[in-house]
Amino acid sequence: MTYGEDLRKFVAPEFVFGVGARFQAGQYLRNYGIRKVLLVTDNGVMEAGWVKQIIQTLEQSNIDYTVFSNVTPNPRHYQVMEGADVYMKHKCNGILVVGGGSPIDAAKGIGIVVNNGGNILDYEGVDEIEHPIPPLICIPTTAGSSADVSQFAIISDRDRKVKIAIISKTVVPDVSLIDPETTITLSKELTAATGMDALTHSIEALVSNASSPITDMHCLNSIKYIFDALPKAINDLQDIEARIAMSMGSLLAGLAFSNASLGVVHAMAHALGGLFDLPHGECNAILLPYVLKYNETLAAEKLSLMKGCFENEQALDTDWLINKVQQLSDLVGIENSLAGTLPSHEELNKLVANTLNDACIVTNPREANSSEIKDLYESVFRK
Repeated sequence: MTYGEDLRKFVAPEFVFGVGARFQAGQYLRNYGIRKVLLVTDNGVMEAGWVKQIIQTLEQSNIDYTVFSNVTPNPRHYQVMEGADVYMKHKCNGILVVGGGSPIDAAKGIGIVVNNGGNILDYEGVDEIEHPIPPLICIPTTAGSSADVSQFAIISDRDRKVKIAIISKTVVPDVSLIDPETTITLSKELTAATGMDALTHSIEALVSNASSPITDMHCLNSIKYIFDALPKAINDLQDIEARIAMSMGSLLAGLAFSNASLGVVHAMAHALGGLFDLPHGECNAILLPYVLKYNETLAAEKLSLMKGCFENEQALDTDWLINKVQQLSDLVGIENSLAGTLPSHEELNKLVANTLNDACIVTNPREANSSEIKDLYESVFRK
């Protein structure tokens, strides 16, 4: 394995990490000269009480705000357009997000439309955004999506039933206030799904053909954190030390995949989420062992770096690693909900086509063709 033959860039936002970080929102908004902020969130986060706390912080800082909460899992393109209308109607000049990956991706989309015009679906692909988005400050409430530190935004086009990937350093947030305490209200199911999402980020970024020593370092440390902390967080949802470790694992995974990109797991998960509106983290957890097996020949050398992530274990090979990943997924309660639900011939063909068109597939270590992707889907659905 050699490094240094190719140039690699690394993009990261400013972030503040630790319990209580969320309360710095007002100060950062003032630093950016934001007189009125669009606060983007969703109903679940509002019910958990985090938005109320942040609003109190804004009021104490004398910052005006408008709340936009019409965001669902797998945020829709029309929700982004509605949010952009609210931003402009209320003459906001900055965006604050309190939520997981869906509100953060929606907020990025709102920022794109506000400063670039058109429809959010016009910006699919890599580096298609001409003008920077307004100041964007994130308070993530999950430990998994890492949208708060990445240059990715994933938006669901419900008309075509596809997810589009928007990749640009213009959507990297200005500041992420990563407060692990905001994750203690997550259910077991969301804790598991978002945690496995973070693990998938780390492993796919590790074997990516755009990886580097910098991203590898983040991946390997992330994997250590997640394998140790995720079972503890599932066992006791109020375990703040486990939540801190999971937030760190998610942060490191995000910094890695934002720069090394991902692979077939995410390309397939985006296709599944687009066509069937399925939970993203759960899809990743189900697909990861299958894709690891598919990639094993070309990814074996990179995967061998994971030996140091597990103490007092036998020497790692790919089959051992696949079993380890599957065991973790089983332990945290994720089942293959896709088994026995083989789609129609038309649906399967659409899944394959959308997977091959996804930007994430470009950096997979093994170049995939339609027949191989179809076989992967059939294996997952028939298991």
